[in-house]
Amino acid sequence: MARTKKPKNHDNFLVADKGGAPHQVAGDAESSLATNQGVIVADNQNTLKSGGRGPSLLEDFHFRGKITHFDHERIPERIVHARGSGAHGYFEVTNPIPKLTRASFLSEKGKKTEAFARLSTVAGGAGAGDLPRDVRGFAVKFYTDEGNFDLVGNNIPVFFIQDAIKFPDLVHSVKMEPDRGYPQEATARDTFWDFVSLLPESMNTILWIMSDRTIPRSLRMMESFGIHTFRLVNADGKSTFVKFHWRPTIGSASVIWDEAVKINVADPDFHRREFFEAIAKGNFAEWEFGIQAFDEERAESFDFDVLDATKLIPEEIVPVEFVGRMVLDRNPVNFFAETEQVAFHPGHVVPGIDFTNDPLLQRRLFSYTDTQLSRLGGASFHELPINRPRCPMRNLQRDGMRRMDVVPGRVAYEPNSLDPAGPRENPALGFRSFALQAGEGETGEKLRIRPESFADHYSQARQFYRSMTAPEQRHIQNAFAFELSKVETPAIRRRMLGHLAIVDEGLASAVESETGMEREEIAPYRAPIDLDPSPALSIVGKATPTLKGRKIGALVTDGIALGAVEALRNALEEEGAELAVVAPKIGGIQPKSGSPAPADMALSGAPSVFFDAVAVFASEEGGRSLAELPAAVDWRRDAFAHLKVIGSTAAATPLLEKAGLADEVDEGLIELGERSGVERFIEAGKRQRVWDREERILGGAA
Repeated sequence: MARTKKPKNHDNFLVADKGGAPHQVAGDAESSLATNQGVIVADNQNTLKSGGRGPSLLEDFHFRGKITHFDHERIPERIVHARGSGAHGYFEVTNPIPKLTRASFLSEKGKKTEAFARLSTVAGGAGAGDLPRDVRGFAVKFYTDEGNFDLVGNNIPVFFIQDAIKFPDLVHSVKMEPDRGYPQEATARDTFWDFVSLLPESMNTILWIMSDRTIPRSLRMMESFGIHTFRLVNADGKSTFVKFHWRPTIGSASVIWDEAVKINVADPDFHRREFFEAIAKGNFAEWEFGIQAFDEERAESFDFDVLDATKLIPEEIVPVEFVGRMVLDRNPVNFFAETEQVAFHPGHVVPGIDFTNDPLLQRRLFSYTDTQLSRLGGASFHELPINRPRCPMRNLQRDGMRRMDVVPGRVAYEPNSLDPAGPRENPALGFRSFALQAGEGETGEKLRIRPESFADHYSQARQFYRSMTAPEQRHIQNAFAFELSKVETPAIRRRMLGHLAIVDEGLASAVESETGMEREEIAPYRAPIDLDPSPALSIVGKATPTLKGRKIGALVTDGIALGAVEALRNALEEEGAELAVVAPKIGGIQPKSGSPAPADMALSGAPSVFFDAVAVFASEEGGRSLAELPAAVDWRRDAFAHLKVIGSTAAATPLLEKAGLADEVDEGLIELGERSGVERFIEAGKRQRVWDREERILGGAA
């Protein structure tokens, strides 16, 4: 796309100098940021490009040295996305698009292509739990008849950074702190919030991360996005811009934060187990594959730059057109050989699919290959005596195979405000590429710069927040309050609150109230504009009533009539849901009549957070017994607090009284007596959660 205005460098649109300057300049050679060869760095914010919006240049030795070292920091697991689950399946075309692309695997209705997908968390190591608040990776390898096409995406459509030169800094800020080796998979601490509070371009993504998107109910219930703008090229050579989408056929859903915390303790393999067992049972994971296609003229009309990975294109502007579906129907037979050793790369494309000058995408094309060359590391060769520079050398690269330097301190990223004496870029003394005037076939001068069209960091963040339903906004507020309460440095908390105030005054005020903090006034480079809300961004708002793929727990006691339980089971199976029978003991129960009945799970190992809705079937004596079991009281109390639909027989009243819930009445509390009770339970369960209850609980607490 052509842009006639020459871009200006505006300090990367970061916050003003007050409260931790983003463009922190070193004074002398001793304190200057340098490459591993001792060359002082003049600009550590932007990669070298041919023109402000042109392609990235391979001669950028600073970027290549920095990213090469980063690519080899973890041995033997992946640096990011270390914990993943994978499955085999197929992709089937439902709506071919030969007018847009010559790619063979998208050209014929009904055509099937073998596929393998890996779904992962980002920050934690291979042994971390399944339910931290974290972005989820969603990578698919299509084994097409023209070669492998890899679509490497996430379960949110936007990214933290606009230029890949900041990727090592981003991950260093969220990984374990280098001087203490913790925390494993938490963003609720200083280093992460220090970094993003100094990087306004991350604000849109931060809003997504603080939403329920990052605590999904199931891997099978995650939406996913290709993030970048790619190109589709047809047989005539015509190019069309495209954004890729995955949408689960059983709908998207999330857990509540308290559930995530308890699930991570009760079963850290919750997602992996559910994904594997569902496929093994024949409940295959399935997604629709869609595209947002638009030409250059349409792209020029947007109020944001389509090459900016921190922005999305609202579906109200460019609707998603579904062109196929992916079904994952076979588990790996060897986890290491398949799920661990699979190698994805956004540069693996087939004819008909091509790249744009998105600076984040351009550099991923280098980094992924470099990472895959040797996941055992080997990037510390510069520390061998024969290779060491003879002049001062300081940078923020850490760890790796055969690392010899012992570098102190907690900070391994830039910009930062926690280590004022740390290395900084030095425009006066640093190496600068010669700004050679572009010749034939080039797109402009070689520049380290960002275009003005990347300068709006807040408008879509505001749109995202204002597109959420009231419960989702409350969860975002609570997530910020929790995370910032873990941040020890007051200046970082105040700085982040200043950014939130630019996004939305109501959001900032709510978080200020919860944290007891006051904001720092932040002056944005470009003031946000009020975009129309996008209902497509809300999980709750666009949710389709369904029980498909959900799991319901039934707590049962001795002396019950099994017919009532079976009636509920049959009704749930008709809706595509599964019933698990939970008993005080794993040996099962003695029903009112007939032989002893087995249990699927014991109460001690099946807290209500495992289920999407719950029911209690108790006899008169059984109801009194449950009231004396702390685990049963917690089971019922947690289900209520987590806004779940709860069915109960009349004999369960003592349990309700012990849990302090006997007087509670709402549409999600169903008496399971006659057939109508089961029907009302099913209809209420399709709405997933009783959001009005949350508002009432919070109101009561206030």
